Amino acid sequence: MDDFVREKLIEWDLQKWMDKFEDEEITQESFYELNDELIDKLIPKVGPGLKFKKRFKQLKEKQSANEETVNLSAEVLPSTSDKGKRRFDQPDESSKLQPPAKRQRSSQPLEAIVLSDVKNIMKFVHARLHEKDKLSAFLKKKISDLETDKRELVGVFGKTGAGKSSLINAIIEEKNLLPSGSVSACTSVMIKVEANMQGSNYEADIEFITPEEWKDELWSSHQFLGDNKDCEMDVDNDYRDISEKFSALYGEEWKGKSSDDLMDGKYFREIPEFLQGRRKILTCESAKELSARCVKYTRSDSKQGDGKDVKKWYWPLVKCVTVRVPNNDFLQHVTLVDLPGNGDRNKSRDKMWKQIVENCSTVWIVTEINRVIAEKEAWEILESASSYIGNGGECRQILFICTKSDHIEDSDDQSAAQRRDLIVKRNIQVKDEVRKEFSKLHKIKKHFTDDHFKVFTVSSKEFLKKKRLNADETEIPKLQQFLQDLNDCHSETFNYVSGAYGILSLIQGANCRGVRKKGSAFHMTLKRVVQSGGIYKPKKGKQININMMLASHLMDSIDEEFRKTFPNEVKCGAFNGVIETFSLNTDFLNKHHKDVELQLRFLKTEEEKIKAKLNKTIRTQKKDVYNSVTQKIKETMEECYIKAAAFRGPGTLNNMRETIERHVHSNKGMFEQAKNTMLEKLNALMQCILVTLQKTMMESIELSLKTDNGSLPDFSAELSMVKENYDKLANSPVIR
Repeated sequence: MDDFVREKLIEWDLQKWMDKFEDEEITQESFYELNDELIDKLIPKVGPGLKFKKRFKQLKEKQSANEETVNLSAEVLPSTSDKGKRRFDQPDESSKLQPPAKRQRSSQPLEAIVLSDVKNIMKFVHARLHEKDKLSAFLKKKISDLETDKRELVGVFGKTGAGKSSLINAIIEEKNLLPSGSVSACTSVMIKVEANMQGSNYEADIEFITPEEWKDELWSSHQFLGDNKDCEMDVDNDYRDISEKFSALYGEEWKGKSSDDLMDGKYFREIPEFLQGRRKILTCESAKELSARCVKYTRSDSKQGDGKDVKKWYWPLVKCVTVRVPNNDFLQHVTLVDLPGNGDRNKSRDKMWKQIVENCSTVWIVTEINRVIAEKEAWEILESASSYIGNGGECRQILFICTKSDHIEDSDDQSAAQRRDLIVKRNIQVKDEVRKEFSKLHKIKKHFTDDHFKVFTVSSKEFLKKKRLNADETEIPKLQQFLQDLNDCHSETFNYVSGAYGILSLIQGANCRGVRKKGSAFHMTLKRVVQSGGIYKPKKGKQININMMLASHLMDSIDEEFRKTFPNEVKCGAFNGVIETFSLNTDFLNKHHKDVELQLRFLKTEEEKIKAKLNKTIRTQKKDVYNSVTQKIKETMEECYIKAAAFRGPGTLNNMRETIERHVHSNKGMFEQAKNTMLEKLNALMQCILVTLQKTMMESIELSLKTDNGSLPDFSAELSMVKENYDKLANSPVIR
């Protein structure tokens, strides 16, 4: 068993099973190859085994998300010359590359300009670095690790009327964004919903198919109609589809006209962008206004054509609509895509459908709860898309979402509480039925196991009105948390630029001469600090012992001390700010070790990154620590609760009271057990922090202070450019 496996078992509070992993010689490489059968052998107890499988699945999902790295050797970078751009075709020509020149300033926000500039610089640096030594490989990995801004695609499938639009509106808390509720209308095009990161308005980016594609569709449809003119057109689905599409755009004028006639510019006066091959951008101050303006591009209406004043519907010409929402945390790095079930007849739309489906990290199948088993369309959608989202894609989870979960037959003699209990009970039964149905889908099971499949019973209506169910019972908050978890991979502009600044500082420092002796001596000092098992501050500052802090602050007063130790306010920091005060004191050391100034700059950025990582870990695990006392007592008391609930008739109150009192009296040790459970979890958290800190910082210290590598390319110009951008961000009050 190597350090990686040991750290994971400690982090997951499963150190009890270390010996088994040691005996079986599980290393990081073999760790990722574990399956359910092998896990059951390593951890035979059900509870810990399930816990391991959950954390293991989350780890693999995170790894999968991070594996998509940019092939930087194929990127095109700007040249400082006037000859255009140079492509990285061959690695051995990288030394001839020219660094990216400064671009002209634009009206973009400072963050976007800086991020774009620095990313171009780091692509250039990455391409010039070889991997012939440990330091170069380390640096290339550090540059790749800067790229964390990857949007997660969530594909939302479901038949007309299933409630997809209402679901999305409720989850992102934008009630009026996507139109819903009309019996005669349905969403007819792909709609992407994401955050507007560049402004405060609501926007719709409408992408059309090309005029050539529409002309081909007109021609093929006319051919079909001509070949089938003797058929009973009123019952033919294909005819109805064609008629609906053409009537939406042309009214009744399409009948009897040729393809060329229907391409006349008069039909497209309101959308010149279509003929010009451009996108149409709608900008509004409110979601409601944008929704009203978007309807003609996204929705079909079965009643269209009735009356003389019918408006035109342009959805037949639309390839995709991207709706951007301002100031929405749920969409910061997530895109929700409302998808038609099984692709599209139009080749362009069908190609985009397949590309999006294949890139979805998660798929939501939406259907009404009252028809979840009998209604086959949802299951057919899932089965038909399985190869695209499974082995042919990158989907990690399938969420089967049963909407309108508040719908249930009412009875006049039922109280509100009784109706609520019936709804909750019915929803639990539905979840079991859906899981059983999923287990029968052998084609899908080739791509996904039961662990990849989750069922939710949601009510968008009740989430807003809360008449029958509370917010948690609608399960909308669970889906919101799901999106928040997808957003956790987010990396701020400042973090990227700061990290780039540190990396270039290390490269430049490694190229300096006269480093080895003093750098190695300083390295030994820092090594002793990290290996001491605690967090150190220089002699002039107060010594901070994390071990003591972790063990002591929850002993006397749980609530008050816990609030101080784990404040929800981000600026305060966990452990009374002890993580934030941890420092290698690089600024002070800079004054006395100018010869390693650039290496110390790199260590400072690494220090900031590890503190951010540790704070994220602490925020996640501190809830489990806090709830462990209550949970342990609850588990111990469960037996007496069941006994007390069974009493009936006269004397019930007294019998329940006595039962509970006897149980508490005979189980006084449960309070000690609860305290020990909390301390065990705190200790596991402490070990996780120390192991993470030691491993990360030691690697950085080893490679930055023990190495002077004159073979690295000279990036002094790039360092100067990135430092300039870093200073701009550091002095900007809106960045941090």
